[in-house]
Amino acid sequence: MEFKQLVKRRSGNKLLYWTNMDMMFEAYLAHESGHLEDDIPQTREPVWILGKRYSAIHDFEAIRRDIRSRLWFSYRKGFVAIGDSSYTTDKGWGCMLRCGQMLIAQALINLHLGRDWEWTPSCHDVRYLRLLKMFEDRRSAPYSIHQIALMGASEGKQVGDWFGPNTVAQVLKKLSAYDEWSNLAVHVALDNTIVVNEIRNLCTQERRGGVRGREWKPLALIIPLRLGINEINAVYINSLKTCFTMRQSIGVIGGKPNHALYFIGCVGNDVIFLDPHTTQNIGFVERKEVDHERKIDASYHLSQASRSHILHMDPSIAVGFFCKTENDFDSLCHDIKERFMLEKQPLFELVENRHVPKGQRSRQFDDSDEDFELLG
Repeated sequence: MEFKQLVKRRSGNKLLYWTNMDMMFEAYLAHESGHLEDDIPQTREPVWILGKRYSAIHDFEAIRRDIRSRLWFSYRKGFVAIGDSSYTTDKGWGCMLRCGQMLIAQALINLHLGRDWEWTPSCHDVRYLRLLKMFEDRRSAPYSIHQIALMGASEGKQVGDWFGPNTVAQVLKKLSAYDEWSNLAVHVALDNTIVVNEIRNLCTQERRGGVRGREWKPLALIIPLRLGINEINAVYINSLKTCFTMRQSIGVIGGKPNHALYFIGCVGNDVIFLDPHTTQNIGFVERKEVDHERKIDASYHLSQASRSHILHMDPSIAVGFFCKTENDFDSLCHDIKERFMLEKQPLFELVENRHVPKGQRSRQFDDSDEDFELLG
């Protein structure tokens, strides 16, 4: 959008001139604050959900099935205390941790089940059940609230502390090393920069079994960004919406203390998201043939998402992409060059190699949540 473009609007006998930015802010005010009642408005504008384009008029049920198939992680209560703490619930502090779970879960769904996979209450897919158990609220699950909270100590966080998007990304990166089934490479791109050769080196490995050659490890790429000080700078809105249109998208996590959200799509200037701020009892998926277990299973899915204006997003976010193959990564790099680099203020930069001035240490492994660069 060209924000300096003038638009004529007539009010009574007066002809007013508004910029597109004025019109967007007017729409923002019209939303008031908080969530809108309907997540999918009846509009002719395309609806984007994690890289898929839908028509709200013709594809409404397909949109519903897509939303329902995302894994939804909310607050839980009644689990075994985390470490030496007294926390048996994450209500009030774990929303960003839950959003991190949803982001990495989408990468694992794409890897093990495929982007087109759809969940139903009668689903018996053993891969789905195995994946879901990796997020259960117990210490033995590799991506559990216990593991994320305890690994936060390596980032200077105590159990019960607020995690920013960068902190949860760094924790997920470390936890992925213990997920042997997925063999997932998680790369956190700092300084708003994707360094292509760093990622290639991370994702290529010697083939197993002594076979000559190299193979690609599936990649979850997470890019922490800050798009303003107290609110998102409007110059980034088009690029942010573009992220949801890319087929490698696994969504965006963002928010502020006590109000983190997992964004999965957009329609017009609204974003569509899953909200973790519902407290449920702890639940485990053990024997799928038991009806009670099917109800537990269903507690990880929503039939309807939420929607709000994009300007309601907190400026502290992390954008996620998943590349199962090297061709996926090459395509992502091409699309970034074609669709982002022409923006006056692109969300991030893509370079082949990292340039570190002589005498300065690379920040590739800098985990500070407050220290990543502010886009201005």
